[in-house]
Amino acid sequence: MRVVAYLDELDLPVAGVLADGRVITLAALVERAGLREELALLDVRGLLAEDEDLAETRAAVARAVRDGMRGVPLATLRLVAPLEPGKIVCVGSNYRSHVTEQGQPIPDHPLLFAKFSNAVVGDGAPVIRPATTQALDLEVELGVVIGKRARRVPVEAAMDHVAGYVSANDVSARDLQGAKPALAPGTRGDGQWLRAKGSDTFLPLGPCIVTADELGDPAALRLRGWHTPADGPDAGRELLVQDGATGDMIFSVAQLVAFISASITLEPGDLVITGTPSGVGVFREPPVFLVPGDLVRVEVEGIGSVTNPIVDADGAVPSGSPAARLLAGRDDKAGAG
Repeated sequence: MRVVAYLDELDLPVAGVLADGRVITLAALVERAGLREELALLDVRGLLAEDEDLAETRAAVARAVRDGMRGVPLATLRLVAPLEPGKIVCVGSNYRSHVTEQGQPIPDHPLLFAKFSNAVVGDGAPVIRPATTQALDLEVELGVVIGKRARRVPVEAAMDHVAGYVSANDVSARDLQGAKPALAPGTRGDGQWLRAKGSDTFLPLGPCIVTADELGDPAALRLRGWHTPADGPDAGRELLVQDGATGDMIFSVAQLVAFISASITLEPGDLVITGTPSGVGVFREPPVFLVPGDLVRVEVEGIGSVTNPIVDADGAVPSGSPAARLLAGRDDKAGAG
């Protein structure tokens, strides 16, 4: 099952389910497929909390599809990030290829840090490059959506607490993070990652949550990231910059859920961001960073891709740039809706 979030007429986020390229709203499932009425009032996080394993919603969708319900065309809805997480626990240095490109040893336990809901945006939404950084970078990652409360769970039971997965972009300000290739002479980073990783719009998510039963083995997925520069010899060309696989993870999804839950209780609707493969801009020769006017796209196999324009601190982009063209199309769609 694929769960999305969209804005209703009052600009409030509500949940729906994708079926054959159309969205069956929860309200429609109440009317025609026997879903509990109170579930239709919930966002995705609330739905995860009230419908364990999404079993009731899944059964209602199956009845709706069997009865020929077609839903609302996806193109007519204003999709947003499919989840506003309660907690966002991120994992650094969790791909062998990424650790190797940094010249670092393989870690013996996961490195954890956090983001907050201010960082979450959806497909097509702008990513802001704040005035505090000149070294913005992308990181394609598999996001793990928690569906059942996890507290001190063993590895062998950890997957029972996973509801589904989402494509994620762990946008990072490398100079604030303190990465040496991003630092100007005589400067240093913050000494911690809060601004570098948690600034506004630094976590694009989407396009949907794919439930665990549909996605299958999370250790057998391809991850890719693309950069479309606004300037230079490759201006306007979408360049593949990251191409990895979740099988390269040092710590598996189950190991991460068990490790995190040993100290931090995970609740339904929390999100675990599991790390990135090699190919990030900061470790390229020479380093490549995102600037206003650029586009970034990340994709996880079996889930889908998320594309975002890079804008400056005031939301501006160069006229005619890839970002400007995407934003113009987005505004046209919003106006038509």
